[in-house]
Amino acid sequence: MGMKDKAGKTQGQAKQKMHEGQQQAQKAQQGQQGQQGQPGQQAQERGQQTQQRGQQAQERGRQTQERGRQMPERGRQNLDDTEQEMRDRFDQDYDA
Repeated sequence: MGMKDKAGKTQGQAKQKMHEGQQQAQKAQQGQQGQQGQPGQQAQERGQQTQQRGQQAQERGRQTQERGRQMPERGRQNLDDTEQEMRDRFDQDYDA
């Protein structure tokens, strides 16, 4: 084997290794791009979950408001019952 053949063979091997390195770099870059897509998707999912929680909180707020409107009526009824009970006890105490 001559010196030229040996140099050509070494040069061919170097080019092949360089090509393999470029392919690995491209694969690594594509992998990073794929990973970057996932956080964006996760952020979107988190945004949707946050929006759902907000809607649930609004619904709970509406329910609480409705209960708040009902409470004064119950309170008045309880107050009326208490006054009636006091009258009944008063009448019982002084009737005896």
